[in-house]
Amino acid sequence: MKTDIRVAELGSRRDLKRFLDLPERIYASDPNWVAPLRREVRKLLDRRANPFFDHGQACFWLAWRGNEVVGRISAQINDLHLERYHDATGHFGFLEAIDDPAVFAALLRTAEDWLKARDMKRVIGPASLSINDEVGVLVQGFDTPPMIGMTHTPPYYGPRLEEQGYVKAKDLHAYVLNPSTVTGTERLERTMERIRKRGRITTRHIDMKRFREEMQVGIDIFNDGWSDNWGFVPVTQKEVTALADSIAQIIRPEGVVFAMADGVPQGILVGLPNLNEAIADLNGRLLPFGWLKLLWRLRPGRIKSGRVAIFGVRNTLRNSTLSGALAAVMLAEALRIGRSMGIERGELSWILEDNAWALTVVPCAGANLYKTYRMYEKPLA
Repeated sequence: MKTDIRVAELGSRRDLKRFLDLPERIYASDPNWVAPLRREVRKLLDRRANPFFDHGQACFWLAWRGNEVVGRISAQINDLHLERYHDATGHFGFLEAIDDPAVFAALLRTAEDWLKARDMKRVIGPASLSINDEVGVLVQGFDTPPMIGMTHTPPYYGPRLEEQGYVKAKDLHAYVLNPSTVTGTERLERTMERIRKRGRITTRHIDMKRFREEMQVGIDIFNDGWSDNWGFVPVTQKEVTALADSIAQIIRPEGVVFAMADGVPQGILVGLPNLNEAIADLNGRLLPFGWLKLLWRLRPGRIKSGRVAIFGVRNTLRNSTLSGALAAVMLAEALRIGRSMGIERGELSWILEDNAWALTVVPCAGANLYKTYRMYEKPLA
């Protein structure tokens, strides 16, 4: 007979290590899982280092069967979400567990009870910790590794959540292409050239000498252009600073494209080299020699995959002719850069299943849907 499941809040450094160690066991036989850098996960959990805790609260737990850790979870409340939606909704995240309904039931019940005790009426997840961090359960596309900033989960996670009364809240799509072999881009490039010759629309790349200022311009476009999207919460100034610090070493100037209309930045495309390709064999650890391997692999031309993590225009231009022109020049520029850098696999993600603008524009670049992530929700009685 199996021992009952016990769920306990993290309370020591040893517990934190167990929290970080668990995924290695869960994914031991999954060749497509990539261990995240442990130092980055620690930052997310650190109430002093993660700006999320300026406007949110969270709790973290481990599930035990006897002396063995068999699962983990978080529950969190984001004040920015509540201020925007007034919907008494909390979130869960960092969900990892063995394939056992009893473990999922115990973890989710603990997170739900914590949220209910704080007057939440609904729970959505997974989000670790915010909608602007890693989100969703993989429901299609298990046969390839995740890109930087995207999650990867076993096929049983979705069914186990549904057994506990969770239903689909929203699907998030990821599209893939090879910039060097994609066909049908000649029309896009001709369109871009015609647009450029008219003089009103241009593109430029990020100025690394003014990196933080440029990041703020990009986030301003993001906070405006994404404001009507499902689940959106704005990125704060402290989060901009933290993001700039985290990506400064991997971002490349040509990877950030600003679309300019009459000299004013109105759209942005951000492409990141796929860090997961470089860290796949490091088991999340940079010491003692992981640093050297990572620095070598981040040299230009060595990483052959990348992810377009942000692609859009200001909300005031959405569905306008100008919006389409801005999208065209950004896509054409991204494809050109991808080819010049030898990128063999590029991902555009994530895109909401009902984002008509993006789902119309993205196929123009020759991209195909290859992964789907699902956000789940449940009322809290």
